[in-house]
Amino acid sequence: MAGCNRDDAASTDAGAPAADEPRFTIDESALPPVNRFAQSDIDASVDACSDFGNYVNGKWLAANDIPGDRTSWGAFEMLDERSNTIQRQLAEQAAAMEDASGVEKIVGDLWATGMDEAAVNEQGLAPLQPRLDAIAAIDSPEALAEYLRTSASTGTNVLFGFYAGPDFKDSESNIAYAMQGGLGLPDKTYYTDPDKADDLAAYQAHVAKVLELSGVSADEAATRAENVVALETRLAEASKSRVELSRDAELRYNPVSLEEADELTPNFSWTRFFDSQGVDAPEMFSLAIPAFHREVSEMLTGVPVEQWRSYLRFRTIDRAAPFLSEAFVQENYDFYGKTLRGQQEIQPRWKRTLSTIGGQTGEALGQMYVDVAFSPESKARMEELVENLSVALKERIQNLEWMGEETKEKALEKWASFTPKIGYPDKWRDWSGLETDRDSYLGNVLAANEFNYRWNVGKIGQPVDKTEWGMSPQTVNAYYRSSANEIVFPAAILQPPFFDPDADAALNYGGIGAVIGHEMIHGYDDQGSRFGPTGNFENWWTEADATGFKSLTDQLVNQFNEYEAAPDQFVNGKLTLGENIADLGGLAVSFDAMKAATEGEPDPMVDGMTRDQRFFANWATVWRRNFTPEELTVRLATDSHAPANFRAMGAPSNLPAFAAAYSCEPGDPMVRDDDRIVIW
Repeated sequence: MAGCNRDDAASTDAGAPAADEPRFTIDESALPPVNRFAQSDIDASVDACSDFGNYVNGKWLAANDIPGDRTSWGAFEMLDERSNTIQRQLAEQAAAMEDASGVEKIVGDLWATGMDEAAVNEQGLAPLQPRLDAIAAIDSPEALAEYLRTSASTGTNVLFGFYAGPDFKDSESNIAYAMQGGLGLPDKTYYTDPDKADDLAAYQAHVAKVLELSGVSADEAATRAENVVALETRLAEASKSRVELSRDAELRYNPVSLEEADELTPNFSWTRFFDSQGVDAPEMFSLAIPAFHREVSEMLTGVPVEQWRSYLRFRTIDRAAPFLSEAFVQENYDFYGKTLRGQQEIQPRWKRTLSTIGGQTGEALGQMYVDVAFSPESKARMEELVENLSVALKERIQNLEWMGEETKEKALEKWASFTPKIGYPDKWRDWSGLETDRDSYLGNVLAANEFNYRWNVGKIGQPVDKTEWGMSPQTVNAYYRSSANEIVFPAAILQPPFFDPDADAALNYGGIGAVIGHEMIHGYDDQGSRFGPTGNFENWWTEADATGFKSLTDQLVNQFNEYEAAPDQFVNGKLTLGENIADLGGLAVSFDAMKAATEGEPDPMVDGMTRDQRFFANWATVWRRNFTPEELTVRLATDSHAPANFRAMGAPSNLPAFAAAYSCEPGDPMVRDDDRIVIW
C-alpha cells in the first residue's frame, strides 16, 4: 500500500511534488512481518478440547520471547511495531522537509527536537524551571489554590482530571467533568493493599531519587519523599478503585451547580476555577467522586504548605521526566518500566519520541499515516463485514430466550442506531494555532499539551462533534463509545491476524469479525447497556429482564474468577466483566455472520482444517501474548481485559459451535455443560 495518496490530504506547500506523486513514501522492505495464523502453529500434542490456548499458541509463545524494551509480546505488539516503523519513516521525512507547514511542521518539529538528545541534555531542567519557581513561591493555602488554577489553565493539572464530555442525560451537548486524580501509582490499591507494600516502598525511593536529581539533598529528598507518599496515600483513600470506576459508569456523573460545588469544597472555589480556565460559568457540571474533592478541599488547609510544595515539585518533574535529560529519563524507566512492569531495556529514543508524537499530536501524524498505509479496498471490505455482523447481531437479539419483547424492542432500537467508523476520520482535526519550533523538546510537548487542553475545554457548553475520533488511525486497537453509540476501527488494526482482504472468510471472521462483534456488544455489556440509542444514560430495561441479565453476568464473573493467571493470582471477573461479555457475544455473532456469508459454499478445508476450526483458531491467534510477571501483576489489578490466554479460551468454551468444530465431548475442560452462558 506504499505510495497510496488521498486527494483530501494533498499539500499545497511550495516545492511540493506534483499532485499525482505521493508526498510521503514508505520502504516496505523495512517493515516487520505480520503475524498470520498458520497451521504449523498448531501443537498436536495438546488437546484442543482441554487447552485451546496452548493448542493454537503454545508453540508460538515458547518461540517468541518478549523483546527487552517491552513488557508483553503478541499479535497487537507485532502490529504496533509495524505501525511504528511506518510512522518513523514519515516523521523523518517530515523533519527533513524545508519550509514545512501544517501537520508536517508539527510532526517534524517534535521529531527533530525529541531526537536531539544532546540538546535535551544540555538544557536540563531549564525548560521546566518557571513552573518549579512558581511552586517554590507557594506560601499559603490561598496561594496553593491559585497555583492549582493557574497550572491547570496550561494543561498541567496533577491533582484532578478536568475535561469536556457529553452530558450523560443529553449526549448532544458537552459539559465539564471534574474527576479524581493525583496518584503516581496505577491504582488506589497500590497505596492501601498490604500485598503491594513492596511497590509502594519502591515508589517512595523513586520519589526521593527524582527530587535528588532536581537538586534536593539526599537526606532532604528522603524526608520529602515520605511526605509525598503520605499525601498521595490520603488521596488514594478518598479515591475509587479501578474496579469501582470500570463497573459503575454513574460514578462519573454527579451534576452540581457551581454554588453547590463551592459549598462542598470551601477551600477550593469552582467558580474561580472555571473563570481561570477561560470557561463560561455553567449552570451545572459533573463533580464526580465528590468525596475525593471534599477531601482535597480539607487537605488544602490541613496539609502543610511545604508538603504540598514537595508533592507538586515531584509530580511536575516526574510527568516531564521522559522529555528531560538522560538522568531523569533513566530514573523514569527504572521505576515505571523495569521495577513496576518488568521491562528489561529502555526503549530506543526513536520509539519514545514517536510515542510522544502519538500522545500529543496523534491525529496530525495520522493524516500522513493513512496516505501510505490504508487502502480504499480495505475500507470497502470492512464496511461489508460490519454490515454482515450487524445483521447477525439483530437476529441474535430477536431470538434471545431470556429477554422479553418490550426490552427486545429497545435493544433493537439501539442496534439500528449504531454508527461505524473505519480507518480514519472523515474530517481531520484542525491544528492551526499550535506553535512548535526546533528550540526545545519539552517546550514543544508543553505547547502541545496546553493546545490540547484548550481545545478540549473549549467544547464545554458546545454541541458534541460526532465526527471526532478518540484514537488516531495508526493505533492498533478499536473501541465503542457509549455516548455516541459508535464502533470505531482505526486503520492500523486492519492487518493480519485481524484482517486480510485476501484471506478466506474463516480467518477474517475469526479475527476482525469477532472484534467488530466485540465492539457492538459493548453497547450491551453491563455498562453500555445503561445507555440508550442516542447515547443518553437511561434505563430501557424491564425489571424482570434487568434481573435476568444481572444473573447471567454474575455467572460470567464467577467463570473468570476461577482462572489462575499465576500462582495465587486470579483474574478479577468483576473488573473484566464488560470485556468478557463483549468477547462472548462478539465471537458468537461473528460465527453466525460467517455461516450466513458462506452459506452454500463448499468448505475449503485449508491444510486439513475445517472452516469452523480455522475460525476459532484465528480467534485464539489474535490473543497470543506473553507478559512479564510484573506486567501481568499490574494488569490483573488495573486492566479491564482478562489476560490474553483466557480470552482465547473463555468465549469459545461457552459456544456449542466450538465443541462441534473440534469434536469435543461433554466433560472436556473446553466444554461448558451446566455452567454454559449465553447472554447476547
